[in-house]
Amino acid sequence: IILAFHIEPYHIVNLQYLETRLETLDGEELMKLKENINRLFQHCITALGEEHQITVVNALQTLCALIRGVHQKNKPTSGFDIINLLMGFDKAELRMKNLMESLDALLCGDGSDSLKSLCLKLLLCLVTVTDNISQNTILEYVMINSIFEAILQVLSVTCSRVRHGYHSVVLLALLVNYRKYESVNPYIVKLSIVDDENTLNGVMATVLSLCDRQYKDKEEEIQGGFFSAISSMMGSMFIADAEEKISVQTNEAILLALYEAVHLNRNFITVLAQVGIPPWGLPSPPASNEAGTGSSDVTSLDSAPAVMNTSELLLDPNVQTGNLLITFLKYCSIVMQDTKDEHRLNSARLCLIILTCIAEDQYANTFLHDDNMNFRVNLHRMPMRHRKKSADKSIPSRPLVCAVLDLMVEFMVTHMMKEFPMDLYVRCVQIVHKLICYQKKCRVRLHYTWRELWSALINLLKFLMSNETVLLGKYNIFTLALMVVNLFNVFITYGDTFLPTPCSYDELYYEIVRMHQVFDNLYSMGNARLISKRTRVRFPGRAKS
Repeated sequence: IILAFHIEPYHIVNLQYLETRLETLDGEELMKLKENINRLFQHCITALGEEHQITVVNALQTLCALIRGVHQKNKPTSGFDIINLLMGFDKAELRMKNLMESLDALLCGDGSDSLKSLCLKLLLCLVTVTDNISQNTILEYVMINSIFEAILQVLSVTCSRVRHGYHSVVLLALLVNYRKYESVNPYIVKLSIVDDENTLNGVMATVLSLCDRQYKDKEEEIQGGFFSAISSMMGSMFIADAEEKISVQTNEAILLALYEAVHLNRNFITVLAQVGIPPWGLPSPPASNEAGTGSSDVTSLDSAPAVMNTSELLLDPNVQTGNLLITFLKYCSIVMQDTKDEHRLNSARLCLIILTCIAEDQYANTFLHDDNMNFRVNLHRMPMRHRKKSADKSIPSRPLVCAVLDLMVEFMVTHMMKEFPMDLYVRCVQIVHKLICYQKKCRVRLHYTWRELWSALINLLKFLMSNETVLLGKYNIFTLALMVVNLFNVFITYGDTFLPTPCSYDELYYEIVRMHQVFDNLYSMGNARLISKRTRVRFPGRAKS
């Protein structure tokens, strides 16, 4: 059956037949066909060097189907090795070398967009066939025969980035995470030293284009009113579950890619802080399996004007400047609103980890606190009865650090709930602490409504004490409470170095005195806990009784 599966020019390969036949075979039957599968795999690799494009397309699609089909049969009880079944142990290294070289040549060549798209999909298929990427032994050959430069070339050219940037960034993020703590990963090493401006811009533009799109979709949803909501609801009725799952996974992959970029290479943080975002050259996650875009899209990209000079943007009062960091902050304001299910919780956690990397970077802090670089950042806020809608509230132009603090305050105020996201609160307070430490160190007097932050922190302490019985069974709430108290101590001890006016200091003491009962109760609760702990240590029998 397998030998009868030909890859010829001018004929479309029958993938459904191959996949159906592989599904019907059990492990033993598959092992009997090992030689045939090895030959088919080798035949596909050889076909990648053919001149006929249909032959190459057939080979790529066949390899995808073959890899998926064999991996689906790979269960603990099956008793066969994937590499041996696909390629044979004795020839695996040579065949994977030839495969990676062919894919590298196709990605860097002048072939069609659909061909490059299939190459990336084959690579993604290779990477994602196992639930745990570090258990995918085939990736050892992908590490040895690196395609890092080919991926960067796709991302550094605007036209190819628009068509293939999304898959390229997801692929790069996955490869970077292969056994990253167990061995030397060449993709981590190479990503950490990237300094080419076009490549840096390409990676960041690709990563954050989805963030920008999701924020705009959310804005349109809010502004659209009743009929927009109805049409959105009706449209969602026709979306398949499989498509929803794909979008969920790719969103997390995009955030993971952004984290790896800013964590491994500070040059990416520099790109985040650049002023003036062109609306062109930002890729879209594919809406279907069709690769490429229409010719009209290509024309609009080629004819797009150059990016305005930074100085021109700043001098023109009618132009609202922006940068990639603003896009990310807006996206975070949506992601961090709802953390009830595991996926959204993980997305919010990734957002806060990325913000932590930014808050730790000296250059990023310099830009965030630059009083000459002011922006209006329209964060998405959760609707609450006791405050006005965000649309009714005028947004002042301020340094970007104010938007980061607003985001942290917003999260603290809106997530005091039964399913308390303890680790997210810890990260929020840590981010605020890092920003305050920079202001203290550099004596930056930030004109910010500090009372909102102080109020949020005090309310957080009240919540922890009110729900002490429930929360103590799950978390060490004293760790978070201590972080909040330490933050207030920084304000009290060093506030004269970074608070903008003496009135701000007065407001700080007023809030502390006004809410002194909260701090008194916290002190009493800590004392009671300490006495109880000492009693258990000294008199274990009495503690049990």
